[in-house]
Amino acid sequence: MKTLGTASVAALRQYVRAAESAGVDINRLFDQAGLDQNILDTDDGRINGEQFQYFIHLLCEQTGNPILGLETGDFVQPGSYSVLGYITMSCATLGEAVARIAPFEKLVGDMGTTSLAMKGDDIKLTWNCNYTDPVVRPQLVDNVFASWVNYARWLADNQEASPSLVKLRRSSPGSEFETAYRERWHCPVTFSADEDSITLKKSLLETRLRQPDPLLRKTLEAHALSQLASLDTDSDLTSKVRHSIQQQLMHGITRQDMVAEDLGMTSRPLQRKLGQEGVSYQKLLDEVRQKMAEDYLRNSELAIPDIALRLGYSETTSFHRKFKAVTGRTPGEFRQLEDNPKALHGCIYGRFLEVCTGLGPAQSLSLTACGLCRQQSADAARST
Repeated sequence: MKTLGTASVAALRQYVRAAESAGVDINRLFDQAGLDQNILDTDDGRINGEQFQYFIHLLCEQTGNPILGLETGDFVQPGSYSVLGYITMSCATLGEAVARIAPFEKLVGDMGTTSLAMKGDDIKLTWNCNYTDPVVRPQLVDNVFASWVNYARWLADNQEASPSLVKLRRSSPGSEFETAYRERWHCPVTFSADEDSITLKKSLLETRLRQPDPLLRKTLEAHALSQLASLDTDSDLTSKVRHSIQQQLMHGITRQDMVAEDLGMTSRPLQRKLGQEGVSYQKLLDEVRQKMAEDYLRNSELAIPDIALRLGYSETTSFHRKFKAVTGRTPGEFRQLEDNPKALHGCIYGRFLEVCTGLGPAQSLSLTACGLCRQQSADAARST
């Protein structure tokens, strides 16, 4: 049976924001979906596609909203698209941004794939949904298109920018709800169509964006390619082991036998299968631990000994040694640099670059897309 791959935590967060706005009990929703809310604290975490589909299914049931997908599009943010969001922010035109969707959308998740076609004065984006749940599928398509439209308007700083036509495979949610689509998208919407697609005028793609920076874009695209390569090299087993380790570490547990049991086998067959794929349990544990450590230091106020305990270290000194061996900094130094506005400039582009590429503040400063940030740094240098 074909699996549904994975989905980024960034994509999950958008639905969580919508659920909170709708007054849904988030604790109950996560419990029912079999998800740990601590996953929301990670910057680059991923969940199984089956879990994400079930989460959306539960949200549909609990809200009873026939246009849930359309309305969740109101909660899109640049971070909803992971590194792809930041790539598009550094593009010069809307056309450049649109062209980046298909190559990098897997970083957001395996929910579907985009294809582009041009004809005359029009360009058509067709989205092929991979999810199979009949309750989830139409809502997911609605979410994708609504998010695209809202995000494109934000990028272009033009709330009137609109497609010329939207086609949806889903049946009409009822005449009383159809107006919500037209009011949001400002164009004709065809239900029960033979495809899920958005058509745009080519002239719209020439719209200039807020802060173009070709150098930043190339740097982010290089990072995105390395992330894609990592996703491609992970086997289904490796991804499942990483996910299981992450779930256990949220409770301070690092037991290989429990990971094996979670995957329906014992430790020895798990070791053998991982060895056949050129990885080891310890290597995967170290990698997941490191990512979670950086997330905790960056996004929480937990004391360092508490972080060490959560990550399954028996002694804080062991955590210090391991962390410094990987990053060249102690956990305290890492957190101080993240929190110090003089050490890390506040620009969202620069911060993202530092976090995701490993470049130091001085290196990434020259690549930030924010001209204001550059000017502030130059002013500070002249005053010292």
